[in-house]
Amino acid sequence: MQKNCFITFEGMDGAGKSTQISRTAEWLRARGHVVLLTREPGGTPLGEALRALLLHEVMHPDTEAMLMFAARREHLAQVIEPALARGEWVLCDRFTDASFAYQGGGRGLDSARLEVLETWVQRGLQPDLTLLFDLPCEIAARRLAASGGDPDRFEREQSDFFNRVRTAYLARARADARRVQVLDAAQSPDEVYKRLEEILSTYCS
Repeated sequence: MQKNCFITFEGMDGAGKSTQISRTAEWLRARGHVVLLTREPGGTPLGEALRALLLHEVMHPDTEAMLMFAARREHLAQVIEPALARGEWVLCDRFTDASFAYQGGGRGLDSARLEVLETWVQRGLQPDLTLLFDLPCEIAARRLAASGGDPDRFEREQSDFFNRVRTAYLARARADARRVQVLDAAQSPDEVYKRLEEILSTYCS
């Protein structure tokens, strides 16, 4: 395997990202790699403060997108870029593909405007590998309902919103098929992990 890798985990809530990102970290650490786990929005004190606003405060879609990218710029500068410079593997729960899916697909923002923010904030940095955990929206909704808890304002959106999110995610995958690997998240966690292991064994090498 190469020295390090920046891997992002994408998909709707209920797709099982949290389980698989933890298992991936264990898999990499067992092979001697130093691994940093982080998330978006969040990852820094400022990012976590913005996350609380984004998940619970009603705001204009433009404001939502700009706050997402503001948190991302801080996250990159304070956490992701330094970790990669140290030779660590960075596993991030969501990154810019989520902005194109949720703010672009879900909210209907023009992708060209999001691309401007992407270029400005990321300065050419992209994940080496993106794992997209895809499943039908109705399955994701059932899993979320079964998990309990108080849904945030994204989780309270209607099925049409999540169908647009899923469509946007899959469009991103088709546009960058080498970077974005799609996994069938409707399968059992063990079946998903088996496929994930295959990807990890061959992709970042």
